[in-house]
Amino acid sequence: MSRPDQTAEQNGGMQGGTLAAPHVTTAAAARDYARSVVRRQWDTASRTAREEDVVDLLLVVSELVTNAIRHGDGLAGFEVAVTAEGIRLAVHDNSDDIPEVAYGSGALPVGHHGHGYGWPLIIRLAREIVIDRRAGGGKTISVLVPLRALP
Repeated sequence: MSRPDQTAEQNGGMQGGTLAAPHVTTAAAARDYARSVVRRQWDTASRTAREEDVVDLLLVVSELVTNAIRHGDGLAGFEVAVTAEGIRLAVHDNSDDIPEVAYGSGALPVGHHGHGYGWPLIIRLAREIVIDRRAGGGKTISVLVPLRALP
């Protein structure tokens, strides 16, 4: 686990220090951890994240972690980094397959088929979406979810 005072180069390119989430094996645990990082490290005495932005963050966390579990041959890791712009997430899974929709337009699917909404939501709510293959197999999906301070 990286220390918060490490440089971006030392912690895999994630500014503000990467924090590997302890014991995250479910989307619910990942959401709880991400919310706690916002409250403990992004919020300050003079800055508090807007709740609607935190809700967006939690939705992105849910979608990425659920995708890793369901379609990525299991969740291999979950990391959170605080940046001046918001929260950077890194979700590691065990599959080399890169979803085609990850580079889509963000358009929601036509008709209700019970699936296909996750990636369009991620594309709409996150920035700087990067998918890298991991040396030992699998991939890492990294995204920045912007946070704004309450006025």
